[in-house]
Amino acid sequence: MVSNYRNASYFISASRASEFPGHEMLEVGFAGRSNAGKSSAINTLCDQKSLARTSKTPGRTQLINFFPIDDVRCLVDLPGYGYAKVPEKIRREWQKLMESYLGERKQLRGLVVIMDIRHPLKDYDMQMLDWCDQMGTPVHVLLTKADKLKKGAASKQLLSVRKILKDEGFKATVQMFSALKKTGIDDLQKVLNEWLELD
Repeated sequence: MVSNYRNASYFISASRASEFPGHEMLEVGFAGRSNAGKSSAINTLCDQKSLARTSKTPGRTQLINFFPIDDVRCLVDLPGYGYAKVPEKIRREWQKLMESYLGERKQLRGLVVIMDIRHPLKDYDMQMLDWCDQMGTPVHVLLTKADKLKKGAASKQLLSVRKILKDEGFKATVQMFSALKKTGIDDLQKVLNEWLELD
């Protein structure tokens, strides 16, 4: 499997649209609820311990972070959403930032929406999927923390999520993932390779 992701390095953080880098790189975004394991998934994908910062306090990532993997491709870590303890003002600023990125970023090739396999498809997740659907942005759902469920229960949850998305009319692809067990990396890379034209 292509290992370009190991070359990912921190480039810049943006708190507003005017701070987004002006490059023409192809980008893939990572979004998810604050405690869904987004940073761990990015670190596992890139085989690095602390590329994306993991925090014991959900809701810490309030910036959009850009991680180029080569001269023409970039991974983008979006702020975690849906965490109740965040002040309303900050939540509104996050929303504005997310809308600026998802709505106006021409080089965005797809969005990986990260959900804890035990608690998928919450309201904010559905809003994110709906937003991407309206924008015509391809979505790949990553059901993280798959190691927390027994194999049968995890497979059942995967099928359930696929069915709900199909019934709701979303074209998103779905897979299981475990940062702890390092499973699902190849499947994720396959999707990203296609979006980032790495095949």
